[in-house]
Amino acid sequence: MADPHLERDLRDETTALLRDLIRVDTTNPPGRETAAATLLKDYLEASGVHCELVARDPDRANLVARIPGTGDGPSLALLGHTDVVPADPAGWSHPPFSGDLDDDGYVWGRGAIDMKNETASRAVTLAFLARSGFRPRGDVVLIAEADEENGEEEVGLAWLVRERPDVATDYALNEGASERLTLADGRTVVTINVGEKATLPALVTALGRAAHASTPQAGANAVPRLATLVERLAAHRPARRLLPETRALLEALVGRVDGDLDGAIDRAQQLHPAFGELVAPLFSTTIAPTRLRGSDARNVMPARASVECDCRVLPGTTEVELRAELALALGSDVPYEIDVLEPPNGGSVSAIDTPLFDVCEQWVAENDPGAVLLPTVCTGFTDSHWLREAFGTVAYGFWPMRHTPYEVAAAGIHSTDERIHVDDLGYATRFQVEACRAIGALGR
Repeated sequence: MADPHLERDLRDETTALLRDLIRVDTTNPPGRETAAATLLKDYLEASGVHCELVARDPDRANLVARIPGTGDGPSLALLGHTDVVPADPAGWSHPPFSGDLDDDGYVWGRGAIDMKNETASRAVTLAFLARSGFRPRGDVVLIAEADEENGEEEVGLAWLVRERPDVATDYALNEGASERLTLADGRTVVTINVGEKATLPALVTALGRAAHASTPQAGANAVPRLATLVERLAAHRPARRLLPETRALLEALVGRVDGDLDGAIDRAQQLHPAFGELVAPLFSTTIAPTRLRGSDARNVMPARASVECDCRVLPGTTEVELRAELALALGSDVPYEIDVLEPPNGGSVSAIDTPLFDVCEQWVAENDPGAVLLPTVCTGFTDSHWLREAFGTVAYGFWPMRHTPYEVAAAGIHSTDERIHVDDLGYATRFQVEACRAIGALGR
């Protein structure tokens, strides 16, 4: 039975810490996350938690805080980033770095949903457990990382897993998913992110023959050819396929899938308007033409014109497979070249037959009666993949909410009027306290 007094106290403590964190402007770029990491360090050390600032750049520190275990059980990381995306104050109902608390119980500001709310709640979880004398069998580690939103400087988790292998844990809780949705058939689902697609960007270049723009008939302008290729890329629908994880997702929603995958996906999309974005992209590569390059001079028709494509591929997809998909989209009557711009980034999945998944599933069953925990794959990617790839960590995105409507939470991410209801701060923090206790009690 949940203790309402405990949840209220956790709510109030997390709310205060979140408001302080929002007031620290960690817009990335440039980040300057050390101020936020120091705020968390001071807060945790006041409760007796051992903390360390770990930095490649002194202005962009990561915080590693730890409750040491006895060494005979699995370890658990609570992951959160301290940087946020830019916020133009124009259009906000409350200033984006105010941390305002309104009369309806919402905390406003950049990071209130992505993801200073989670970072604050995870710090409060460690502080509360430390004050209560909690001694787990495996370490419980908080990693408050820099540079998640951009990653170009490699001062966050990508760097940390290489430089500090002692942050390795058996399990991790991070951001991603956690939507609570009431479906058209009356069921309620709560999502948990078990993996993510990978980014695999490509450059498609149309080939022609250069000429002076005053005599367009003299050459073969690559720009109109590129326009044809862009239209084909935008219209292309890659073949769909099932992964074990997405099969489990789809069958939980619509029952057994017997060959008609498109029909099953269509039926799933009809269950909730959000599933067009949350479910449909999980079964194939997505190709989005974004940045264009043409002539360097207005009076020159170029021999080459290019488009960068943001491609998100399913876990396990190779560069060869992406090239084949792009070739299928582009056809053979317009000459072109394809260059893959970067190695795959992300694209990892954690199994669901684990004690941590069982803890999440049981918690939802007990605290949200009738709701079903729905494993899903993120259409983008999170920093969980660094832990999976470096250490084999079982990492899930899960931070349960019941009081902030899905539409409010989704609309605020990377947008205006980002906000979170304080009751969700207490609800999610209590989950994390109970999850740490459950995993901390397990032996190897």
